[in-house]
Amino acid sequence: MAYHSAIPRLIHLLKAGINSPDRTSLRNAARQLAELCKQEKMKNENEWLDTIMNEGAVEAIVPLLSLTADVEDPSAYALEDIERDGCFILGLLAVKPELQMRITQLGAIPSFIRLLAQHSTMLRPQPVARRAADAIMALSHENVEVKNLVRELGGIPVLVDLLGALDPKLQRAGAGALRSLAFKNEENKTQIVECGALPLLIQQMLRSEDTGVHYEAVGVIGNLVHSSKKIKLLVLEEGALQPVIGLLSSPCPDSQREAALLLGQFATTDPTETMAKIAQRGAIPPLVELLKSENTGVKEMAAFALGRLAQNSDTQCGGLGPLLDLLESKHHTLQHNSAFALYGVADNEDNISAIIRLGAFQRLLVCAEKLQVQASKVCIQKTIARLEAKLGGRVLIHVVHMMRSSDWLTRRRAVITLARLAPEKEIFNIFVSHRGLDLLMDMLTEGGLEVDFQREVARSVLELTRKISANSTITECTPEQPTKTVYLGEQYVNNPALADVTFLVEGRPFHAHRIALVATSDAFNAMFVGGFREKEINSISIPNIPWDVFKAMMVYVYTGAVDVEPELASALLQASDQYLLDGLKRLCEITLGQNLDLDNVMDTFELAEAFSAPQLGKRCALLALEHYNDMLEDSNPNCFTTASIVMQRMVPHLRVTLLDDTNKMAGGARHSPPA
Repeated sequence: MAYHSAIPRLIHLLKAGINSPDRTSLRNAARQLAELCKQEKMKNENEWLDTIMNEGAVEAIVPLLSLTADVEDPSAYALEDIERDGCFILGLLAVKPELQMRITQLGAIPSFIRLLAQHSTMLRPQPVARRAADAIMALSHENVEVKNLVRELGGIPVLVDLLGALDPKLQRAGAGALRSLAFKNEENKTQIVECGALPLLIQQMLRSEDTGVHYEAVGVIGNLVHSSKKIKLLVLEEGALQPVIGLLSSPCPDSQREAALLLGQFATTDPTETMAKIAQRGAIPPLVELLKSENTGVKEMAAFALGRLAQNSDTQCGGLGPLLDLLESKHHTLQHNSAFALYGVADNEDNISAIIRLGAFQRLLVCAEKLQVQASKVCIQKTIARLEAKLGGRVLIHVVHMMRSSDWLTRRRAVITLARLAPEKEIFNIFVSHRGLDLLMDMLTEGGLEVDFQREVARSVLELTRKISANSTITECTPEQPTKTVYLGEQYVNNPALADVTFLVEGRPFHAHRIALVATSDAFNAMFVGGFREKEINSISIPNIPWDVFKAMMVYVYTGAVDVEPELASALLQASDQYLLDGLKRLCEITLGQNLDLDNVMDTFELAEAFSAPQLGKRCALLALEHYNDMLEDSNPNCFTTASIVMQRMVPHLRVTLLDDTNKMAGGARHSPPA
């Protein structure tokens, strides 16, 4: 490239011209090298930095800064151009840490400070002072050693003087250098304040119409107040609040961003008083508007400021819609700032209805699963917990009333939220007395709903079901045994000893004892004690029960227990229903419930309906709700056609069992729902 040959030549001219009385070639070489560096920097390529460093450019340029060290009037010697270009080049080179150190070690900083002192007092524009300030800003960027050295050499007072310059460019340069020096350096911050920077920054620069001036000013103030409550108070006492709020409407996005950040920092100074002042002076509407900005940084800081303000209920605000949109952003900082703001908004009872009406609860649930940053997920979980804690008293009354809204979306969002968050003691009132259960059940079977909404309804019904009944799964059901039972023992199963009746099962004799049968089963009791013909005969045909099933049933009759094999469970359930063996039926329900899956749940539900097994039917409905997503996505023709068809079949059973469980939960009191 062209600069490979030009750089060595220009650096040679600089080294040779430093001691030459003819400054023309020196001036031309400095100008050409500055232009070359500027062009290469604009290409965003760093290869030129290595070339210029290896050719000894720093060693050639630093001495140029001392050409007028002993001259009373530098302008008389026409050396300003050389000094300006030297400062400019060194400022560009300072992007590399190793070059920062080399420039510093060669003594450039004292020269920069001297040039500032020489040129900043002149009335006409001073490009030398501006470039010297720019160089200090670049050198001190994230470099603690340089920051301390500038302070120790007296650079801060002369930089503060630049803030009062008539030239806006000089003001910007001075503020830029001070901003860098103040960042995470407490001693520098203290000295900047002591040198009188605050009045100049606040009263002049913050109110400037020059966007570059007020941007740099708000940036300096932001770094000064960071982690320093004392300086925050001084800044507020100096009257910074109103001009900072004014910058939220600046045409400069960078100024908007810094102003929003600064307001968020102000909000922690004296939370109650300062937050109230920020709100009273009109900061909240423009902050909400900034949430819609196309600039990501602006949105981040607006959400940050609103999040800080929302921690006080007296200053909470709107912006729920934009905050929810930002929560679903791909930018992690945006996600976290909006999550923090929503957490604060949820602390105000007056906001709960609006949060629910906008569907915020459903969106929070989705984000709690999808967000990758743990801190943001925790914040959302805390927000959901806060919403749950607020659902009581007047808030609950209002949300329950929303279930009767004329807007169908409001009704649905209200009942879904209540199904997930309502206090247990209010479930009967909400879902029976105010017919919330009817609304939920109707939504389960309603066609045309969006898929995400269908999923949310199913999850909500599942959560409500679990909340209503502690025994929400079939595996937790305990078989009920008859209170009076005679168990002869397994050794008498199909034992001809003392047997007084024989059953013919699949053509094979099965010996039994009437006393055991009558004591265990009401059906056998009616058969042998009542007026049926089986009372008088000793051989009874069993045409509809397989041998293995009948034997398992007899084991239960003789012992009160049996291991129900999964392959026998369906037939054994039918047999237990036929012979009124409720305890055995419960055991069959348990086995069938343990082996439920999406392939057999519909057949099992039909079985439960046909043979009066309500707990099994309930378990089938719960499994369908638990795997609702799979049902929606399953393309297996042997499985369900659609989730809605399954729900339409199961919902009537689920409605009955939930109403029954809710009445039990409420202490057995059955009330008619309002008309």
